Amino acid sequence: MVETVSAPSDKLSQRALAALGKLPPFSPILNKLLASLAGEDVSFAKLGDLIEKDTVVAGNILHLVNSALYARRATITSVRHALALLGMDKVRNTLLGMSISRMWSQVKTPAVWSMARFNRHSASVAVLGDQIASRLPVDYPEGAFVAGLLHDLGRLLIALGLPDEFARLVKLHEQSGRSWTECERELLGITHAELSATALATWNFPEQVQIAVRDHHQPPPFVTGGTVPLSAVVDAANQYVNSTGESIIAGKVAGAEHAGAIAALGIPEENVSRLLADFKAEHAAMAAFFK
Repeated sequence: MVETVSAPSDKLSQRALAALGKLPPFSPILNKLLASLAGEDVSFAKLGDLIEKDTVVAGNILHLVNSALYARRATITSVRHALALLGMDKVRNTLLGMSISRMWSQVKTPAVWSMARFNRHSASVAVLGDQIASRLPVDYPEGAFVAGLLHDLGRLLIALGLPDEFARLVKLHEQSGRSWTECERELLGITHAELSATALATWNFPEQVQIAVRDHHQPPPFVTGGTVPLSAVVDAANQYVNSTGESIIAGKVAGAEHAGAIAALGIPEENVSRLLADFKAEHAAMAAFFK
């Protein structure tokens, strides 16, 4: 039985969650993608119809399939041909990223918030998480990309719904040297991870994704070689991306790129460099869609 995510009840949490109403409604494409993530049968034909009606999305899909990442000998000009070549998982991930990034770009945020940094960080964690999940026995691997993409949604909700508190969070985090979640707990009584999970429950995302997002800073213990919790995948991807300086809040990088959290999941050290090379190649091909 899958654990459920309960909604917080205090006033600050409710004000932050009310910021969901400031976000644009989901597009028809996004609704179809979420249905496929929940296990509903969504055909390429139905998805192709929706994509062909959105010239921006269609152009991005064709740009991706013709990019150096896939090294096609002939140029692909048909959306449906592109969908068939990419496969449902890659199409879903790419379109989720594109659609949600477009949603964020329409939102007015306080000056202390950088939507560009948020988009870059979220996309990086999503792509890397998906790469990790393809190499390990992960609980609900199909949710790795979207869990990575939305793991910090709660931060955006705090910035939108509690702008004064968010500004104080930034100062406390910078001046105290304590973790962001510790500062959230002190000032708000709740963390962004908990808010993210509650928001995803409101949007009817799969419970496995909600729980992975909620627990991504404190994943449950697991035995190396066994099934890896999805939250641990998001945590490892998040740690690596932050170590590169691609964080939501600008600041000093503690050190060079550090992949220790990825290796700790059970990926042999000699394979981690290959994984990171694949991640960087895919990220480079998709980066233009997440501005």
